[in-house]
Amino acid sequence: MLTDTHTHLYSEAFDEDQRQMMQRAFDKGVERFFIPAIDSNYTKAMYDLEKEYPEKVFLMMGLHPTSVKENYEDELLHVEQQFERRNFYAVGEIGIDLYWDTSTLDIQKIAFRRQIQLAKEYKLPIVIHCREAFDEIFEVLESEKDESLFGIFHCFTGTLEQAKRAISYNMKLGIGGVVTFKNGKINTFLELIDLKHIVLETDSPYLSPVPYRGKRNESSYLSLVCNKLSEIYEVSEEEIAKITTKNSKDIFGV
Repeated sequence: MLTDTHTHLYSEAFDEDQRQMMQRAFDKGVERFFIPAIDSNYTKAMYDLEKEYPEKVFLMMGLHPTSVKENYEDELLHVEQQFERRNFYAVGEIGIDLYWDTSTLDIQKIAFRRQIQLAKEYKLPIVIHCREAFDEIFEVLESEKDESLFGIFHCFTGTLEQAKRAISYNMKLGIGGVVTFKNGKINTFLELIDLKHIVLETDSPYLSPVPYRGKRNESSYLSLVCNKLSEIYEVSEEEIAKITTKNSKDIFGV
């Protein structure tokens, strides 16, 4: 059984073939799907997806860093209100993204910190989005570091040193399609990271693995990520699936 720990299955990219796409994932042994939030515009779509697949879809709630704009206080209030109404499995995806906009760094940090504290309040993991912002992410994590801080460093694309530092904050590393890229870099050192620190993800519809790079990603392609890790760690795909699914259960509690 494979677990996709990060997939935007409610994305408009799947509007025309969502059911077929889900069936392809089931056919490849992907049985569990953890769904990160972006902002309030997608909340209804997430709930609709959960209603369609209640045994397989597990929702997070949070404010994505690229959605941290002038109205971020309203968006954070929306997140807090959702937590008051129902249960989620993580606060995510949250973090800092300096690829698209560096002018919002200060409020991104505020939103990130607030949501880490929300996760601690609910005793939940965080799922971190980091793009061109390792130093800034680590600065916030360092100030929030304690026994109640844990989660996943989603779409990890850093160096070995950054991987070790992320793990030091009780983070698993989310490994997806990038591990199949020739210039992905993480494939050059990943075998030095114990499998107990790894979870699998697609981040679909983004970051398709080879040979679908540049095309729409989907959860069935998780099998290609699993296959690549099997090569890197020199263990069977069944072993990769078993360990990474166990790791996902340790993080999400389900």
